[in-house]
Amino acid sequence: MPATASSASSRPAPTSSAARKADVTILLACLGVFAAYLPVVGVSVALPVIQRALDASTVELQWVTDAFILPTAALLLTCGVLGERYGRKKVYTAGLTLFCLGSLVCLLAPNVALVCVGQALTGVGAAALLPATLALINHVCPDHGRRARAIALWTASLGLGLTLGPVINGVIVEHLSWRWIFLPALVIGAVVAVVGIFLLEETGASRTRHLDVPGQLLAVVAITGLVYGVIEGGSAGWTTPKALVAFVVAAAGFLAFVLVELRSPAPMLDMRLFASRGFSGAAFIMAATLFAQVGLVFAVSEYFGLVHHASTLDIGLRLLALNGITVLVGPFVGRLMNRTSPGLVLITGLVVGGVGALGVCLFHASTDTTTAALLIAVLGTGIALAIAPITTIAMNSVPRELAGTAGAANSALRQIGSALGPAVFGAVLTDRTLAALPGHLAASGLNPAAQGKVEGLVSHVGIQAGAFLRLDTPAATGQAMSAYGASFTDALHVCALISGFGLLVAAGVGLVLIGVRRQAPQQVAAASVPAQAAVPVAVADES
Repeated sequence: MPATASSASSRPAPTSSAARKADVTILLACLGVFAAYLPVVGVSVALPVIQRALDASTVELQWVTDAFILPTAALLLTCGVLGERYGRKKVYTAGLTLFCLGSLVCLLAPNVALVCVGQALTGVGAAALLPATLALINHVCPDHGRRARAIALWTASLGLGLTLGPVINGVIVEHLSWRWIFLPALVIGAVVAVVGIFLLEETGASRTRHLDVPGQLLAVVAITGLVYGVIEGGSAGWTTPKALVAFVVAAAGFLAFVLVELRSPAPMLDMRLFASRGFSGAAFIMAATLFAQVGLVFAVSEYFGLVHHASTLDIGLRLLALNGITVLVGPFVGRLMNRTSPGLVLITGLVVGGVGALGVCLFHASTDTTTAALLIAVLGTGIALAIAPITTIAMNSVPRELAGTAGAANSALRQIGSALGPAVFGAVLTDRTLAALPGHLAASGLNPAAQGKVEGLVSHVGIQAGAFLRLDTPAATGQAMSAYGASFTDALHVCALISGFGLLVAAGVGLVLIGVRRQAPQQVAAASVPAQAAVPVAVADES
């Protein structure tokens, strides 16, 4: 029978030596996810500098970011199974090694193509790190209370990477070459990998855990098709042949994946897990929340850069109001969940985050930094309250033996939402800015010839035209920039509505599928997943 929370709670208290080993494992898991997320937003805010240095096109620049996201999303489930089959320590160490190798390639890359190759390698490394770190935490924290606190620290470490990345890279690009933005992650990853080799204990390594090769291949095909379709559709148009073919491949791949997993004797993602209302609700909410959060952060970052003309460092500092809240609030969320319930904290966070996202509708072209920071801090507070409970609910809804699979699925949905957000919100920004621009130009007082020039430039280049929009006279340039800023802000409001209502819908789903009542810990694992779903893995784990 699979281990349940009740059996875990009946075990004797861990010795001081075991407690120290658990603390070291949690620390290394947090450092691993911190390293994995350090370059995510950090590289994004440095893209204009990379574009000028390497003379990159807009499409090439987009792939610098997407080259990381695509393999991360596509390989997460596979890496979760590899951790169960060969050992989480091995996958954790391999992930850090690939991550460091990718950072080194980016550091030495002479062109955009090799930067994308390096980003892809770091993406594969991140795909290995995310499920391995969650599974390591789950292994050393059989107690639900301590697990909630550890996952809250894990989430705060993820947020710390997202927060410090833009700030560190902003300082680097103002004083050094853009190449050195990849050095901090390389050094941290290398040090953590060496320490992990000596201090981590192996977990998993279940020789009877068979590899589900058809399922793994279909998952890669389906996720790759979906993410590529969104990337292609956002840049070239949703009805282009490449985008349509990608979406058809994704749909066929997902359908085939579900059918194969239902019939597989050793599925990489046991579909019976979705019989758990908690797991199903957390799965949907994770994807929706990351879509809304990362998409709106992307839109707000573009607003700061293109409308306020903030530098890379300034953008990073302004985003502290959002990502920094996760770091500050994260460690306290675990205690809050233990005193109330994860469901109540989750739904409260989603509602607060939804209100904060809708607050971005109050932005206008000349909104001062303090007002903007206060408004997005509300969004940051909501996200900080929501992220840890999502992960905790998902992990507590399955037996410990399926922690790797559940963690991989949780992280895969996180990355899919993160990939879809910027692509969809970027398309909305471009479409809505172009739609609003003629009206604002007509009201600006510019002559028809100047209006046509501005419209042509924005239509040809996209929203990035705001970075170098210039006309014949300073007065005309000022009028054009004012019209562009007002148009972009109108488009930002549409993004805020999508994000805000998306988070509120996720709160409604959480209320229905998860609820706000506190469930006794000993009931969680037993009530959430059919026992037979974990029997093969449980037996293997005991051996």
